[in-house]
Amino acid sequence: MRLRTSDVPAHEREELWRHTVARSFVPLDFAFEAACSGEITGRRIGRVVVTEVTAGPHRAERTERHVRSSAGPAFYKLSLPVSGRLRIRQDGRDTPLQPGDLTIYDTSRPYQVVFDGTCRVIVVMFPRQELRLPQRAMREVTARRVAGGRGLGGVVCPLLVNLVGHLDEIGAVGAERLADNIVDLVATLYASCLGEHAAAPASPLRERVKAVIAARLGEPGLGPEAVAAACHVSPGYLHKLFRAEGVTVSRYIRDLRLERCRRDLLDPAARHVAVRAVGARWGFADAAHFSRVFKAEYGLAPHEYRLSRHAGEW
Repeated sequence: MRLRTSDVPAHEREELWRHTVARSFVPLDFAFEAACSGEITGRRIGRVVVTEVTAGPHRAERTERHVRSSAGPAFYKLSLPVSGRLRIRQDGRDTPLQPGDLTIYDTSRPYQVVFDGTCRVIVVMFPRQELRLPQRAMREVTARRVAGGRGLGGVVCPLLVNLVGHLDEIGAVGAERLADNIVDLVATLYASCLGEHAAAPASPLRERVKAVIAARLGEPGLGPEAVAAACHVSPGYLHKLFRAEGVTVSRYIRDLRLERCRRDLLDPAARHVAVRAVGARWGFADAAHFSRVFKAEYGLAPHEYRLSRHAGEW
């Protein structure tokens, strides 16, 4: 995907910019200090969208109205200025970023991105649930600066800058695995940033519960009651264990099933296995239900997702 405002007449540029941003990220309002000018280039790598934005001074805002009207999944976005100065505002914080710094923010809540002057910025966006970190704890680090010159920030920031320079060289075969690695690295960075706000230490019981779920994931009737009985705890106590991670037991089971299905659909060795059989293997006995929940999570029906990943790019 590539947009240059110079390719269209001046009176069409703002509307084209809004439309492209809404299609590439999420809908936003814009206030330009001067004539709208800039360039957006990007690529989808698996579930991760990597984009480079160059623009003059302006403000982009995700409002309460946008959040209320959004029917799609929530995303995390990372912004990393390569040149110029950027400000990110969310959750009462107003954070200036210099080249090499980065921060994260959540599209399910209002935020602002302010270009103080002409700025070139890398934006990485992926579904929020992929990070596998507690959402309540993540509120403590949204719109907080991570310095790119030290610690894990010194690993992640140069990697993202280098990634943008090689987007055209990434083939379809490695895209999904690369997406997983990007999200895992970001999760490692923010797990270290969370500190005392990170997830509660893993308990032996919670880990045993997760092991039981993983072992019985293919059983269509697996639910909180069955898991609680297998682990010899009450359903109420089981729900309490998972509330500490900001997720329900049923949602955890569903998400794990969908992730296993997604990986099977991308496995070249399983490309001849019917989509219905993939869903059934991981507990989705009803093919129509499997198709609906998969599309709600990943934006495409399972068979469309399998085909699109072979294309690998926009």
